Amino acid sequence: MTMSDTYDTPDTRDMLDRTRQGVIGKGLDRPEGPLKVAGTATYAAEYARPGCAEGVLVGAAISKGRVTAIHRDAVMAMPGVLGVYSSERMLRRAAQGTAGEAPEQDVSTVDFPMQPVALVVAETFEQATAAAKALRIDYDDQSDDARFMPSDDNAEPADDPVEAGDLDRALREAAHVVDAQFTTPGHASAAMEPHAAIAEWEGRDLTLWGSLQMLSFNVAELADSLGIDPKHVRILSPYVGGGFGSKLGISHEAVAAALAAQDLGRPVRVVMSRQQVFQSIMRRSETEQRIRLGCGPDGRLTAFAHEALVSNLPGEDFSEPVTQASEFLYAGENRLLAVRKSDITRLTAGSVRAPGEAVGMQALEVAMDELAEAAGIDPVELRKRNLPDAVPGEGTPYSSRRLVQALDAGAAAFGWDQRSATPCARREGEWWIGHGVASAARVNILAKAEARVTLTADGHVVVETDHTDIGTGSYAVLGQIAAEMLGQPIDRTTVQLGDSRLPSGAGSGGSWGASSTGSAAFRACEAIRATLAQAVGCSADDLLLQDGKAWAEGVDPRPVTDLLTEDLTRTGRIEPGDLMEKVNQSTYGAFFCEVAVNAFTGETRIRRMTGAFGFGRVLNAKTARSQCLGGMVWGIGSALTEALQFDSRDGHLVNHDLAEYHVPVHADIPPMEVILLEERDPHASPIQAKGVGELGICGAAGAVANAIYNACGVRLRDFPMTPDRLLAHLPDPFAPAA
Repeated sequence: MTMSDTYDTPDTRDMLDRTRQGVIGKGLDRPEGPLKVAGTATYAAEYARPGCAEGVLVGAAISKGRVTAIHRDAVMAMPGVLGVYSSERMLRRAAQGTAGEAPEQDVSTVDFPMQPVALVVAETFEQATAAAKALRIDYDDQSDDARFMPSDDNAEPADDPVEAGDLDRALREAAHVVDAQFTTPGHASAAMEPHAAIAEWEGRDLTLWGSLQMLSFNVAELADSLGIDPKHVRILSPYVGGGFGSKLGISHEAVAAALAAQDLGRPVRVVMSRQQVFQSIMRRSETEQRIRLGCGPDGRLTAFAHEALVSNLPGEDFSEPVTQASEFLYAGENRLLAVRKSDITRLTAGSVRAPGEAVGMQALEVAMDELAEAAGIDPVELRKRNLPDAVPGEGTPYSSRRLVQALDAGAAAFGWDQRSATPCARREGEWWIGHGVASAARVNILAKAEARVTLTADGHVVVETDHTDIGTGSYAVLGQIAAEMLGQPIDRTTVQLGDSRLPSGAGSGGSWGASSTGSAAFRACEAIRATLAQAVGCSADDLLLQDGKAWAEGVDPRPVTDLLTEDLTRTGRIEPGDLMEKVNQSTYGAFFCEVAVNAFTGETRIRRMTGAFGFGRVLNAKTARSQCLGGMVWGIGSALTEALQFDSRDGHLVNHDLAEYHVPVHADIPPMEVILLEERDPHASPIQAKGVGELGICGAAGAVANAIYNACGVRLRDFPMTPDRLLAHLPDPFAPAA
């Protein structure tokens, strides 16, 4: 097979199924795990740079307007203060993912409450904090012109709505119809590590230690923000303590630290507080959704409509893609899919934990449950009955789809056949017990990536790329691919990540990292194998490598080191071709959930949850399972606890820390079961793998909501489903069981 950078032709060779080392797919530990457990993995704020000064950002005290004066003199006289900065180059908004250019700059304009408008730098963090609190700023307050709540009145027309057939007629003629309104609140990424940066200049060259997800884009964004050539910017992010979309683009702390460091001629560290991260870094938009479904007596969908209203700041192109999975998941030839955006004065909306499907599918899966009840069909069967042969309205075929297998495997493991279809049918003491199901689906993307692989003369393997590891297992997975391809034990394999001077990986975002950068490493290994095959005297496909030895059929094994006189280095590249347009590539799964709802208080407890997922080749069973578990936990949070709360009077975020923004904690989560459905999807990537990182959240909240209904008979359509919302609708707790 002729190799090219552009992936236009499915790779059906199953190369990783014919190699001999036996490490691919195994649940191997993360090589950096001991460093993280011991506290010796260095994160962005932890580098000891000689003479490093400390910076603290100052947020605007108005909702909208302009800065007219900054009274620097008073704080410059305070102990240890080195400078007060407010520049037209400082960011007033964070960059969206893959922007590759500066976002909105000039902090003299205030776009939203608590937007950073200044940086105070001092010898110590405590001195900088005290001065930041004391800094007095004058404003031209234009908050009266702000709009803080999304509204249909000022919403833009939907971009590229999907329309097919005659929806109204199909709904009129349908045997069963669901027409339901849903709301979901905004969400925060809530990564464990806050946004942080240390900037240091050496002449014209800037080095930034940052907590960032996509370094090749981040270098371009930082350089553009500063007005310098990208060749003078180096970013180091070897360890990132979570991102979930919030660190896809460059943000306030990085540019502010770079400008202050340049002026002072010494390193400057800027670490955002938890409150500042919540107040000024990407939020997920709240949504208002209307879903209309119509089916015949047999439960087959004839009408499918999914409309949503979302919000963002004026001038931002990003709209939460609520209907993304609705485009391809279920049948219904008469269709309408549309998302409208309302401009409001809140912090920037952007990518947060599976944008689109995470909130769109939780509503869709509740609507499907309602339709199943109306039609008198088991909810699992209804979903299986409505899987189209091709993407509705397009005719695009599917590359692979393991949804039926996921529903069947999950149902069997969970014991779905023991469920009663009648709400309030099972009670244990104070608790109503219920079961719910939902499908999982997430678009799959192959992204442009490069990786350099070296087989050293002494038989070690080194993988190098600027790809980041945000806790997802990149160090492990990339090492496994290279070790498998080159037949070396995993303990002779080293992976170097998070340095922008290395070849540009895909970055961690959109669930495309492992399959994309992994494919680039795969390509580099193929080139090394071709060279070794020449030395052995066979074709590359016939070359056998295992435990540091090379041979072919009829040729005696030899140590690979005998074939090398020097290090052998190759760079692999991959970029998407037209396969993504020709074939719908997505990942699928299913959730099954058991909840207990307190008959007196409305408290919901998750008792058990099963997820079954198909996402192409499993590269590392342990890290993949961890990703699925994490997604399921986020889904539980979306269903029961998580909601950004904004003051409607001035738009400020009320619950701006982890004390008031309630993510699920250990006590909320029981042991959960994850089933990995192995498959091969040659359309998706040369390694036949697809993304898994975000699949586990997509639809999970819908399974929880459906289980709540099955438990107590209360059908809520506003998330999160907190006890106060349930309490008013609960059945009489003293009534006899049905």
